[in-house]
Amino acid sequence: MAHFTHLNEKGEAQMVDVGEKAMTTRIARASAQVKMSNETLKMIVEGKHKKGDVLAVARIAGIQAAKKTSDMIPLCHPLMLTSIKVELTPDWDNNAIRISTQCKVSGQTGVEMEALCAASVAGLTIYDMCKAVDKAMIVSDIQLETKSGGKSGEWKRQAE
Repeated sequence: MAHFTHLNEKGEAQMVDVGEKAMTTRIARASAQVKMSNETLKMIVEGKHKKGDVLAVARIAGIQAAKKTSDMIPLCHPLMLTSIKVELTPDWDNNAIRISTQCKVSGQTGVEMEALCAASVAGLTIYDMCKAVDKAMIVSDIQLETKSGGKSGEWKRQAE
């Protein structure tokens, strides 16, 4: 049976002690997408939404989410992130906004959750701002793309 590091010998939740781990540069990239109608995508890209610049607000929300990840994920360590990037790209072929995030830290634990939270909250922010005009939007495909650093080294999602 696998050993779960977030459980003690009694099966109780615990925060992992990373105090003895090596300080390394750790980078994680994640992605998500928000599918929508062509009309909604056009409105966002042309900056015609009455609530303002949807992409700018979603970018800031993603950055804020990465910074607050340990407040949302109970056993996640608070990190001094050195870089957070959130890119939002229209995908006209699929009527979607593609979200790509990257988080970086020099520390003793990884930044996968920060990158994933950034992608998730950026997508949810797009949904929140546009739900009045398109309730059928779908926030989907939230996933880790790559991670580097630490004892486990490099990891990259394999093409399906």
